Amino acid sequence: MTDMSRPPIPRAAAHLFVDISAHGLGHLAPAAPILDALCRQLPELRLTVRSALPEARLRSRIHGAFTHIAAATDFGFAMHDAIRIDLPATWQRYRQFHADWARRVDDAARLLSDLRPDLVLTDVAYLPLAGAARAGIPAWSMCSLNWADLFAHFFTGNAGPSDESGESQAIHRDILAAYRSTEKFLRLTPAMPMRDFGNTQAIAPVAPLGTPDRSALRQRLALAPDERTVLIAYGGFDRDLGAASWPHRQGIRWLIPHAWNIHRPDMVALESVVSPDLAFPDLLASVDAVLAKPGYGTFVETACNGVPVLYQRREDWPEQDCLIDWLGQNNRCLEIAPDTLARGELAESLTALWQQTTPPRPQPDGIVEATGLLRTRLTA
Repeated sequence: MTDMSRPPIPRAAAHLFVDISAHGLGHLAPAAPILDALCRQLPELRLTVRSALPEARLRSRIHGAFTHIAAATDFGFAMHDAIRIDLPATWQRYRQFHADWARRVDDAARLLSDLRPDLVLTDVAYLPLAGAARAGIPAWSMCSLNWADLFAHFFTGNAGPSDESGESQAIHRDILAAYRSTEKFLRLTPAMPMRDFGNTQAIAPVAPLGTPDRSALRQRLALAPDERTVLIAYGGFDRDLGAASWPHRQGIRWLIPHAWNIHRPDMVALESVVSPDLAFPDLLASVDAVLAKPGYGTFVETACNGVPVLYQRREDWPEQDCLIDWLGQNNRCLEIAPDTLARGELAESLTALWQQTTPPRPQPDGIVEATGLLRTRLTA
């Protein structure tokens, strides 16, 4: 007979372990609003976040309480800069990373077994997924891209290096097997096809919606009545665009990375503008245009916030086609040539951009979709 006088035993709080890639900021961008929403819906959630991104950067975008582990389990690609991949260096890093793959998986499994999460979620590292599979811990991943398809594009088949031993194919099998081991891969719209997985679930776009306050921004920057703001956002890579030699154009104020160390009246360090009362999503929603490379975070955030984009194509980046196609349908946008950008001759392009017809804004309903799926899994 049940003793009704005894209080029920409380269920332990669910524990979510999240691994966020530090290859730029495009992986934090969709992860943060999902984790924010999940923490609001599950106040007792134990959240562990592993990432090599600075902790201050993580906490500026993820507002729920979490334990931070400062480490990276993926590197994506070695980059010359935000646009150009260092393929020889990338190939050597993958060879080194997979030379002792079995030991790495064992170490990952041991760590996860010690932490005992209820679910592992990555954006978009694959080593934690292999470790979770070995430890018998359920795992999901989410992103608009994956390292298996990108590795195959550059390093297997005719595009890859001379590889008579089949080393590149073996590495690709390791990566693909890790992704296939997950219960679910949330394929964020827009995304690469990912035809080789078999466990993908497409969800709507994911992006934080900022609160636009152009008057406050104008006041903070002491803008002239006819002056417009253009944010330069290359996704965490401080690519030097040679902006110090750009011609001064009346009516344009550039928000640039502090690392460029440019001191001109028409250029302001972005970091000096972002503050607790003007978070980055609010700043982005308040500017008149963004200059960027193709990347999920920037493209989707600008479209959902109705901010037009000038973009420069990346060199041989297979993800960009789906991003550019989607942006063209959902936002005002215009491609600029590398030589045009190098000269800083952007005034005409900006004028043409601002004259385009504004399409309906896409809604970031993927936040609700992903949060619902994760909450159901964590509370099952």
